[in-house]
Amino acid sequence: MNPKMQAAFVEQFGHPLVIREVDIPTPGPGQVLVKTEACGVCHTDLHAAEGDWPLKPGLPFTPGHEGIGIVTALGAGVSAVKEGDRVGVPWLYSACGHCEYCLAAREPVCAEAQFGGYTKNGGFAEYIVADPNYVARIPAGLAARAAAPLICAGLTSYKGIKETQARPGEWVVISGVGGLGHLGVQYAKAMGLQVCAVDIDDGKLAHAKKLGADALVNAKQGDPVAEVIKATGGGAHGVLITAPSLPAFKQGVGMTRKWGTCVLVGIPPGEFPTPLFDVVANCITIRGSFVGSRRDMAEALAFAANGKVKADIELQPLSAINSVLQRLKTGDVPSRVVLEFAGR
Repeated sequence: MNPKMQAAFVEQFGHPLVIREVDIPTPGPGQVLVKTEACGVCHTDLHAAEGDWPLKPGLPFTPGHEGIGIVTALGAGVSAVKEGDRVGVPWLYSACGHCEYCLAAREPVCAEAQFGGYTKNGGFAEYIVADPNYVARIPAGLAARAAAPLICAGLTSYKGIKETQARPGEWVVISGVGGLGHLGVQYAKAMGLQVCAVDIDDGKLAHAKKLGADALVNAKQGDPVAEVIKATGGGAHGVLITAPSLPAFKQGVGMTRKWGTCVLVGIPPGEFPTPLFDVVANCITIRGSFVGSRRDMAEALAFAANGKVKADIELQPLSAINSVLQRLKTGDVPSRVVLEFAGR
């Protein structure tokens, strides 16, 4: 009788996930098997389960792209990792490795990229099959539960800040101080930047202050664009918009200093209301940023290993996944939920 594991599946878009007992997979050539210790829950998992995006996953599938665990078996020909290594199985599951984007360390936009918990089964399961060339290497001393949110939320916010090209001493706005934004504040401070945190929740702004934010702006009060310009002495050199909100996107461009860069990582529904005259006249760059490369991943994890960045987490069991996703849908998750798996 084959050994079994628990895994959560999306069997119909927009319906609750179904937890089933299935065979533990066997890694094929060039694959590894990872025993899951923890897996973060991301808003993208909700989009996946709802079938929100134009390219939908094939049904059934197991979401989860913040899975951390121990390599327990190697397929034929694997030498990049060994049994006993702690690794993460991230959103970027694999890529071709030879196109112009892969060769330039821009593999997340590779045309042949596969995505964990979306086009490949992910971490809402006790075991994950992974590509050893694309797993995240978890630094020694960084616990699985602490690392889980960093391989997506941490990576995305860190890469987004890098894409602003703001230099130490300059101002960045972190718009939205939730699961990504609270990490963005920490990364920005660790990178030597001055941080203006923008949110509509005073509690999240107070938390941003504790994390080191130099200025706070409540976007529901007064004129947030004017407040940011005043606080930063003319607008931020870089703006990172993590909030899935069209008003936040429009305000973010207004908060950007002349010759500054506004980076978009949130994906709200609808069309981006771009103020074209302001963008052209002020020489503003608007840039999308999509997770990050393997090099970015190593850098993002190194900040955490050195004690510079720590995710606020709430631990839940796999059995709670549907209630967690419902809370994400209603905005009732202040930071990051991590599913923790008991050994068996």
